[in-house]
Amino acid sequence: MKYLWAPWRMTYILDNKQKGCIFCKKPKEKKDKENLIIYRGQYSCVMMNRFPYNNGHLMVFPKRHCPEFEELTDREFHELFMLIKTSIRVLKDQLHPHGFNIGMNIGKVGGAGFDKHVHFHIVPRWRGDTNFMPVLCETKIIPEYLEATYQKIYSVFKNFLDKGWGKKGGQ
Repeated sequence: MKYLWAPWRMTYILDNKQKGCIFCKKPKEKKDKENLIIYRGQYSCVMMNRFPYNNGHLMVFPKRHCPEFEELTDREFHELFMLIKTSIRVLKDQLHPHGFNIGMNIGKVGGAGFDKHVHFHIVPRWRGDTNFMPVLCETKIIPEYLEATYQKIYSVFKNFLDKGWGKKGGQ
């Protein structure tokens, strides 16, 4: 029998869940690398998921606490989608996924782990990245350390925006 170890998962399962909203709290701490914040826009942020479904799993969210999608301002809405577009380009450039799952879970019943702050998930996918492990063992194998993935994505994110990627009339 072979054993695969995913010790980071136990931290998530047993850890005392933090009080308050991580999407409001983490950006205020000004510890971007530690909190895996990739980019801060004027109205929105991009942050890696500390307990990812796959390498490069990002979350894009408004800076302002906003519990309902329809309460987003036009500026927040526009910037969120520009950052989603930029995130896809950066992930394609750095991680070369074969596809993506992009979406949001609205409300607890909709599957939201943090249901009081609108956020989008961007999950890179590769052919063959799913197997029996999540089904039989409730274990997901992540083949790269978060810090290594963070460095790959962080180092190019701003460059993509500076070049106009994702912006109207950009590349």
